[in-house]
Amino acid sequence: MAQISPVLPFYEKRLPIPPQKQPELTTTNPETGGPVQYYEVEIKPFTQEIYEGMPAQFTGYDGISPGPTFIVPRGTEAIVRFVNNGLNETSVHLHGSYSRAPFDGWAEDVTQPGEYKDYYYPNQQSGRMLWYHDHAMHITAQNAYRGLAGAYILHDEAEDALNLPSGYGEFDIPLILSSKQYNEDGTLFDFGTVAGAWYGDVPHVNGIPWPFMDVEPRKYRFRFLNAAISRNFGLYFTESTGDEDSKIPFHVIASDAGLLERPVETSDLRAALAERWEIVFDFTEFTGQTIDLRNVPSISNLGTEISFENMDKIMRFNVAAETSAADNSVLPETLREVPFPTPTTADPTHSFLFARTNNQWTINGVGFSDPVNRLLANVSVGTVERWELSNTSPFWSHPIHIHLIDMRIVSRSSGRVEEYETAGLKDVVWLAKDETAVVEAHYAPWAGVYMFHCHNLIHEDDDMMAAFNTTVLPELGYNQTTYIDPMEAEWRSKPMGASDFSTRSGQFTEDEIIERIQFMTSFRPYENAEAESN
Repeated sequence: MAQISPVLPFYEKRLPIPPQKQPELTTTNPETGGPVQYYEVEIKPFTQEIYEGMPAQFTGYDGISPGPTFIVPRGTEAIVRFVNNGLNETSVHLHGSYSRAPFDGWAEDVTQPGEYKDYYYPNQQSGRMLWYHDHAMHITAQNAYRGLAGAYILHDEAEDALNLPSGYGEFDIPLILSSKQYNEDGTLFDFGTVAGAWYGDVPHVNGIPWPFMDVEPRKYRFRFLNAAISRNFGLYFTESTGDEDSKIPFHVIASDAGLLERPVETSDLRAALAERWEIVFDFTEFTGQTIDLRNVPSISNLGTEISFENMDKIMRFNVAAETSAADNSVLPETLREVPFPTPTTADPTHSFLFARTNNQWTINGVGFSDPVNRLLANVSVGTVERWELSNTSPFWSHPIHIHLIDMRIVSRSSGRVEEYETAGLKDVVWLAKDETAVVEAHYAPWAGVYMFHCHNLIHEDDDMMAAFNTTVLPELGYNQTTYIDPMEAEWRSKPMGASDFSTRSGQFTEDEIIERIQFMTSFRPYENAEAESN
């Protein structure tokens, strides 16, 4: 299909690297003696010229998209104050973190413009690339499409010891994918209300369409994140004069939940919505050449993406004639011992059907707007369960995200389980057309009410999301014990004065911030987190 947006030149803009987010202050948790970093992020509109001389309006974390990258040492807790100076209500989900329920980004736990919310993150899991994005009920797709997404990297000393390619923005590069559409005047096209998907016809990498990157003939670590709202990607590398028949192999080293057991060589990488994949690509043999990252728009007919004519192109790498210094990084044969859950049964404990019911996207016929029936599973804390996730439609695919947990993909009805999927843990599993998957997870470490949903954000907004409860409450309703209820009043957003943020007054003075940190840490929400982490 022809591209709808005005045509842009390919590979003429340099790949930008999102800046690293710096803490406002670092202090000590008075309860545990461990470090706590305090950050502030302002949600606000900004203008960017995707087409020269034609400004488009977006909304970003700190006024950029993708938002700034957090790089937090494992074991250092973080309190992040998200200040909403944007146009819409928001809710922030740190995707991949086992945050307590009130800090997990529950869809109804919204922060209105003129309010802020303090989120408290444990950062005790193994090194991995998480990401933060909007999760506000019924408008997640609009907020994310306009820019509310960013990377959050847990830095791990055990991972450092492997001597993989390193140096954020130098040899360790985030590649955050999205897809948009533009009007003739260069403004962002507003997709309004759509029933099934919004694919977009202009791919972005780190906020730029079809960028290029100058690289050296050495190994690089690329961290892929699919932050699009509906488009899944089928990625491969080839020389710029090549095609699908001349793919260049590379090694997958990490998934949503961190390092795999071992590097897995492949020539194809399927990156469904919200998935993260980390690879090592070696440019050593391509001195002075150009290497393209490309896309199979329909992902070999596993997906339903519209194949616009330029969606096969993603970005270009220009390989220099020589390196600036010797490449001492390595690709080890073994990466780590992955803590796969110990099976308790071969049979699924729960089965969930993701389908279109009465013109609404549902799970087992229930939508998230039905609070009486949306709690679909009670799971004892510490239990290992197998869940069967089914998509019986030949017209749609569904990437399924389960909050709180990491999971192992046990099987797919199609038999299509990639080697790089089985070598690690995930928090998203992609259901292709007419496909059923079985996943296994350890429902730990916290009690609480959490969401699971389709990560096609059009489906999520209308209304393919449900809840599970790790407290095994006999009746629907939330236990009022601290941190069980995601809507607990103590941790909801708070109003602020119109100038408090800019003038550092009210709740934004240093004394008030330190008092707030001490109050939040006094409840010890992440006590024993390290013992429970993986």
